[in-house]
Amino acid sequence: MTQTPSLSYRLYQRALRVLPGGVSRNAVLRRPHPFYAAKGEGCHVTDVEGVRRVDFANNMASLIHGHAHPTIVETVTKQLSRGTAFTFATEAEVLFAEHLCARSPGFESIRFVNSGTEAVLCCLKAARAFTGRRKIAKVEGAYHGIYDYAEVSQTAQPSNWGEAAHPHSVPVAQGTPPSVLEDVVVLPFNDVAAAIAILEEHADELACVLIDPLPHRVGLIPASNEFITMLRRWTSANRALLVFDEVITFRSEFGGAQQWHEARPDLTALGKIIGGGFPVGAITGRAEVMDVFNPLADKVLFPHSGTFSANPITMTAGLTAMELFARDAVKQLNDLGERARQQIAETIHQAGVTACVTGAGSMFRIHFKSRPPENYREAYLGPQESRWLGALLDHLFAHGIMLIGTGAGTLSTPMTSREIDLLCDGLLGGFRKVKEMQG
Repeated sequence: MTQTPSLSYRLYQRALRVLPGGVSRNAVLRRPHPFYAAKGEGCHVTDVEGVRRVDFANNMASLIHGHAHPTIVETVTKQLSRGTAFTFATEAEVLFAEHLCARSPGFESIRFVNSGTEAVLCCLKAARAFTGRRKIAKVEGAYHGIYDYAEVSQTAQPSNWGEAAHPHSVPVAQGTPPSVLEDVVVLPFNDVAAAIAILEEHADELACVLIDPLPHRVGLIPASNEFITMLRRWTSANRALLVFDEVITFRSEFGGAQQWHEARPDLTALGKIIGGGFPVGAITGRAEVMDVFNPLADKVLFPHSGTFSANPITMTAGLTAMELFARDAVKQLNDLGERARQQIAETIHQAGVTACVTGAGSMFRIHFKSRPPENYREAYLGPQESRWLGALLDHLFAHGIMLIGTGAGTLSTPMTSREIDLLCDGLLGGFRKVKEMQG
């Protein structure tokens, strides 16, 4: 008897005819086909086949309150009845700007955009406008969106990444102009001496140094205080800017992961959770630097606009979400994150598998390595580790658990210890499968 193809399969066959690869973003692609969401409630997603799963992916770390939080739904629904976008400013933009600037002493001024990629792009352009220099420096392997300059080295591999103490600038997309690679200086993560030596080679050319304080693609390991302090001192001494990418890490503390350090960045890129489930980005930082955007200046150094920037739907959802993510909610979620990492470590030990867990705040990442990696090269997944990770993710998915494709997970406020227990129950079976593969 022939089995009727699933609805997800049929949707994918239609998608293949109109979308390259059948998707608009690679992160949702699975084999033999992606699954299609029907609805989300709290920390669960139900697909079109009716299967309900615990969601530790949270739309790539963007949903701090999970799905369809009733207060966000209520405030957004009210705004929808009043309009979605205007060629006017709105009060919602002012209210949200006031709220975000009050969360961190480093946020003196802010401007809204529509994605994390756009926020990083604008930070880099603002740094160039402020300093009059063209080059930027970034950490090897760090993901900062799809802007040509920001994405350099994020997919570097042993065949092209060069010496550890002096990494190559490696393009991601075919056709990346050679001038982009010439203008991006790549630093080894948390290696103070090597990074200083590289920075000194470009001391008069660098507009900024871009750093994620807890870079996911590098291994979800924190930047050391020593490394951040060095970057702050070097940029200040050499008239360059220090830019933090907190698109993902802003969830880590009430004022972002920069609270972990005494050093303050000149600019910060925000996104993901500040949208309350809607597309968003923001550039914030020192008022003097942010003034490059000022359209009232005698000479506007960075003319900037955007049709949907600061639209009232996103501003309303974002303000509601961030008001709900108050100091006590941040602490409660971070405590749950610590519990998750401890239980995952215990599960690894119980299964006897070669693996470890990294992370901080409300995030974790699983690696099939005997000890936590310290940089991108140590975190790099070879073919064998990729097979092990794929087997684990498939096992979890089949048992009602969703992680990010790198083996990372993010928590949302509807989660409790029950969801952590369910995760670790699923991990135990998955780790035992991988243990058999490891031999």
